[in-house]
Amino acid sequence: MNIEPNDLLLFAQVVAAGSFSRAAERAGLPKSTVSRRIALLEAQLGERLLLRTTRKLTVTDFGADMLEHARSVLAEVEAVSALAQHRQAEPGGRLRVSMPNDIANVMLGPMLARFMASYPAITLEVDLTPRRVDLVGENFDVAIRMGSLPDDATLAARQLAVFSNGLYASPAYLRQRGAPEHPDDLMQHDTLRLLSRSGDPAPWRLTRGEATWEAVPPGRATINSPEVLLRLACADAGIAMLVEHFAEPYLAGGQLVQVLPEWTAPSHTAWAVFPGRRLMPSRTRAFLDAMAEEFAGPKCHAAQEKLARGRRERAALQQAAG
Repeated sequence: MNIEPNDLLLFAQVVAAGSFSRAAERAGLPKSTVSRRIALLEAQLGERLLLRTTRKLTVTDFGADMLEHARSVLAEVEAVSALAQHRQAEPGGRLRVSMPNDIANVMLGPMLARFMASYPAITLEVDLTPRRVDLVGENFDVAIRMGSLPDDATLAARQLAVFSNGLYASPAYLRQRGAPEHPDDLMQHDTLRLLSRSGDPAPWRLTRGEATWEAVPPGRATINSPEVLLRLACADAGIAMLVEHFAEPYLAGGQLVQVLPEWTAPSHTAWAVFPGRRLMPSRTRAFLDAMAEEFAGPKCHAAQEKLARGRRERAALQQAAG
């Protein structure tokens, strides 16, 4: 049996309109065409879908069962139409975004300014609190999140970037306390630790080849802001585990030195998380595209190459010094 989806769509429209005449008018078809196609559909199915009188249409029991399928076809057609309209319309309205304060301050300020200039009809509202907002309950459009994501069927996610981490301290601190030669030496140092979402200091995990070291080193400060940890490290307060993108300008300026560079810290993934709606507002789509360009475009590739080049140069200097 080869059922024409357009006939199911027409059947749903007839039921919604309540008559062949109104359905034909809405569909832009002659009434005779609508009647003929419904009759052909009934013949293919082998049962009546509608009981016709001069005054009204009545849906049969079989027609009621088929109506669920017909309405799903109608919903899909309407969804495609709405999606096309959303994509064609100029993005506008209020866009609510949640992101870590550090990401906004260190990396995304210029990107947000360009986005606002490109979409003057969008009003941007950015929440920089460290908590994980309830996107659906609090009516947020997008959240930028780091690390692993909980399993939530109401949300969708788009990977933006993977950030590597390392240990850093100021030259003055290392002159005073000495540079650690093995992760065990960190237990004798002042460390600047990140506060995890559980309220405890996040443990440090380092690997070198097959060797793994993991512990919570003694902390001079435990703070839920990587940017503040960066400032403290630059101010000679101790050793901090920092995102390489954050630390690179201070390495280049001589304010920071990498500690235990042969040991690797876990990387963290940045995600754009958004409500898993069938239809995404055009303002949300525009913002996600801008974020993807920021993290995957030529500027980001240049930054990645700069980081890699810096790592190679530091490794060569250490090898020569050794």
